[in-house]
Amino acid sequence: MILNRSASILHFYKLSSPPKLLPHLGRSYLSLTSSTSSSPSIIYSFWFNGSRGSRTRRFASASVAPAADKRGSDTFYADESVSWTSLGLSDRISGAMSNAGFERPSLVQAACVPLILSGKDVIIAAETGSGKTHGYLVPLFDRICTEPDGTGNTTNGQEYAPPHKLSLVLCPNVLLCEQVVRMANGLCGDNGEPLLRAAAVCGRQGWPVQEPDVIVSTPAALLNNIEPNKRHFLHFMRGVKYVVFDEADMLLCGGFQNKVIRLINFLRHSEKKMSQMNIAALASPVESDSESLSQFESEDKEEIQNDMKEEHSESDSEVESLAEETETSSIKTEEMETSSIKKMDWKRVRKHYERSKQYIFVAATLPVNGKKTAGAVLKRMFPDAKWVNGNFVHRHNPRLKERWVEVTFDTQVDALMEAVNQRYASEGHYHGADARCTMVFANTVEAVEAVAKILQSSGIKCYRYHKDNSLEERAKALVDFQEKGGVLVCTDAAARGIDIPNVAHVIQADFATCAVDFLHRVGRTARAGQYGLVTSMYTEANRELVDAIRQAWELGQPVETAFSRKRSFRNKLKKRGLRKVKDMSNTELAMA
Repeated sequence: MILNRSASILHFYKLSSPPKLLPHLGRSYLSLTSSTSSSPSIIYSFWFNGSRGSRTRRFASASVAPAADKRGSDTFYADESVSWTSLGLSDRISGAMSNAGFERPSLVQAACVPLILSGKDVIIAAETGSGKTHGYLVPLFDRICTEPDGTGNTTNGQEYAPPHKLSLVLCPNVLLCEQVVRMANGLCGDNGEPLLRAAAVCGRQGWPVQEPDVIVSTPAALLNNIEPNKRHFLHFMRGVKYVVFDEADMLLCGGFQNKVIRLINFLRHSEKKMSQMNIAALASPVESDSESLSQFESEDKEEIQNDMKEEHSESDSEVESLAEETETSSIKTEEMETSSIKKMDWKRVRKHYERSKQYIFVAATLPVNGKKTAGAVLKRMFPDAKWVNGNFVHRHNPRLKERWVEVTFDTQVDALMEAVNQRYASEGHYHGADARCTMVFANTVEAVEAVAKILQSSGIKCYRYHKDNSLEERAKALVDFQEKGGVLVCTDAAARGIDIPNVAHVIQADFATCAVDFLHRVGRTARAGQYGLVTSMYTEANRELVDAIRQAWELGQPVETAFSRKRSFRNKLKKRGLRKVKDMSNTELAMA
């Protein structure tokens, strides 16, 4: 009776979440997981051949991680001849990576580390589980540890100590911030002590008393701590030298966008002011004493406060327009430039000035089709940035085996139970508790509860993860899941950033509502050189969406191209999905 009731609940909430065709980029955080096993020599030939002949998609000026050759099967690690030191890292940092269990860099790390070390702005678009987090942490650690901070400089005979050099990492949520902090603090020297100190500024954690080397925060929490009326605002802005936007696709879209654009403008304004101060110091060294510096900062603070009042009065459309106009290519006409200057003087990011900060954007899904997508915004705002593209970004991972199961109201529970009970071990790469690590995705909190009820009524222990759980409950569920194995039933809140090694099986009890969510869900398995299985359950209402994804998969095309060829195609799918849902709902009501 409980089983049947739960099945009805699951079906009801499936109908309440019809397929969406235009993805609003969702939540995320991605990281490199430790793996000591070597990559297997056997590959699922159908899926590998499906993507082997495809060309890697390129964005702007791009550095693409090299693919495995025809004789090799390693699609994660760089060539054996590539080491951490050969990428330009110091012996100290290389030793810390070895101490942490990372003997070899991944393909993506081998591509992005030298670019970040060069000081250029870098955009990393690479598939989930490719090692992006350490890919940006390691070179930034190296730069902070090895580059001089300028202490001991003097002005007018008095020593002037510049601000402490900081790295800032922005993430969408608290759990992802804490995860980045753990990874950063896990890079230790031979004495077992962290090379640098990282601290989270989010949730209940306020500004750290002891100034760290790396601050990890959410956009809202950071703004709350560094508003112009805060005493450390100017010190912080001058001290930040490296800025990372982790899960950039999410941060540059939706509710995060305004705050992130605001922060970027703060940081660039700080760069320009520091550049002006350096020029003034060279021109009149006698006047460049601590008193003139204090006066400069006082005027700077007052100017920003006035601009902030002006910005609060702007409409959302104006802020969006700013994101599209900021740092455009040099081909812009003089008339357009003059118009932008008149609109908001201190946001003239096109004006030449001495750069003092480095910007890094990281994402697993970064489509560029359409003017308002995250990738397109970055192209306009950072036209000179270097792009690093993973071989399988937006594409099928050859280490991933997939099962597609069409279900109905009568068969979905049986299909779910069959998928959960299936044990998957790829050539012995999953052992013990790891072989029992399964993630089951549903589209709503209510559907998650319904699936959990179905599993528990059959004697299967499972954990829940969704937005209605407290942070403590979610953190405990992840720890128990990782340590004990079993089944984690979750919404898309767990589709991004969950760093659990060796998840062997991902099940979509509800099919993803868009291509981006689909990519992040399947990216929870087959990570860091491992193999994995995905079982996707779908209904007739999802069939066209599934067909489009499968066709892109088999042709080796980026998934988002299946939804960007024609606007009418997207609208057609959307209308058909809604009509089918309404028809099915009316039928159920008539039978009730």
